[in-house]
Amino acid sequence: MNEKNLIELRLWSEADLPLLEQLMGDPVMTEHLGGPESPEKIFKRHERYCQSSRTGKDLMFAIIFGPEDTAVGSIGYWEKEWNGQHVWETGWSILPQFQGHGIATRATALIINRARSEATRQFIHAFPSIENPASNAICRKAGFTFLEEVTFEYPPGSFMRCNDWQLDLFKTE
Repeated sequence: MNEKNLIELRLWSEADLPLLEQLMGDPVMTEHLGGPESPEKIFKRHERYCQSSRTGKDLMFAIIFGPEDTAVGSIGYWEKEWNGQHVWETGWSILPQFQGHGIATRATALIINRARSEATRQFIHAFPSIENPASNAICRKAGFTFLEEVTFEYPPGSFMRCNDWQLDLFKTE
């Protein structure tokens, strides 16, 4: 990738553990996710993400940005049963110094296209905290439809209020 403002998604790899430590080990980065994870939990998450690259299921990606091909965040989509339907869920995280440049919105568009190309689920959902205006704005910009506020248990033992955003992958506008 040579263009300064282009992004690409790269399947998660063993080399991405330091990125995950920055994303999930920092109090600011995990403010809307129940706080930072322990090094042990981060490593287990990293192992799951690497496994997803090997199996092609519940895919996680590093978001690569800029002329130096810098890993600036993560995004993925995975199977979820929601309201009696099998859907995709998506979520993303961008390092603070790269936020506010439209990177997450562009990465979300790439994830939508990838999930749409699989043609196995009609809907993809995102569940940002109601307290996270940036992620809710990404959902709007990416074409998701707001459905309702919901309560999620995340992390286990902790409950949070989220917005349920949905996008119909079978509709191409």
